[in-house]
Amino acid sequence: MRYMFLIYRPDLETLTDSEIAAGVNEASREVILDARAKGVFRGAEPLRPASTATTVRRQNGHAVTVDGPFAETKEQLAGYYILDCENLDEALDWAKRIPCSGEHGSVEIRPIREISLPV
Repeated sequence: MRYMFLIYRPDLETLTDSEIAAGVNEASREVILDARAKGVFRGAEPLRPASTATTVRRQNGHAVTVDGPFAETKEQLAGYYILDCENLDEALDWAKRIPCSGEHGSVEIRPIREISLPV
């Protein structure tokens, strides 16, 4: 089953360069390389800071565009991984290895709903 690992952390703009660089890139690289070697890797990308976001909402049947994130929170969506895991236990093992799951953020794990679309 494919799982999406949603990485939440304080907005990168609130962290110092040393906090961002303190092993996050290398640790992410290690997780990705290991997941590829084990054949479970399906994708991973970091996101730009929440201040670069644009939100589209529907109001009275019309699309309304708003600068910035949808909600004001201390933690923002910072990136994601998609891994094909046997079960939730395996997904939890991977989540524990993903950088940003420590003291500076969290990783939310969600199974991806498989749907069949007509061709």
